[in-house]
Amino acid sequence: MQKKIYVAGLFDDDTASKVNAAVNAVAGVTSCASNASKAQVLVDFDEGVAGIEDAINAAIASANVEVLGG
Repeated sequence: MQKKIYVAGLFDDDTASKVNAAVNAVAGVTSCASNASKAQVLVDFDEGVAGIEDAINAAIASANVEVLGG
């Protein structure tokens, strides 16, 4: 499954790299691309993994970026 997540606090490429690293470390994530100019994170993941969306949101938050709308 692919999901686009809108975020606040993704101001530069350094922060985007931190988000990518954190999200890619989540079991079940196959790819992650953060875009600071669009304030979004595009994630491909296995939706069969229990709790993966919450884990992805927590990984984004661990990089001091806020998930919007969800």
